[in-house]
Amino acid sequence: MCQHQPPCPPEDTSQEDARLVAHHPEQGWALRSDGAVLFEDTGLLLASGQVIHPHRPQQAIHVVSEIPGRKTA
Repeated sequence: MCQHQPPCPPEDTSQEDARLVAHHPEQGWALRSDGAVLFEDTGLLLASGQVIHPHRPQQAIHVVSEIPGRKTA
């Protein structure tokens, strides 16, 4: 499927050399040149049908209880 030069190496879940050939951010997915579908949540569907589950790092939530310089009632 890959038509760019240099071509993509064999399918690999960590493949960074594959290029995006279709990108649909409004739908949350992109098609890579190696045939894999990359999802907004970092999940991956490889051309072979193998599913790689999302692997987002856990983000800390910072709650601000006061706004500096603002007087409270």
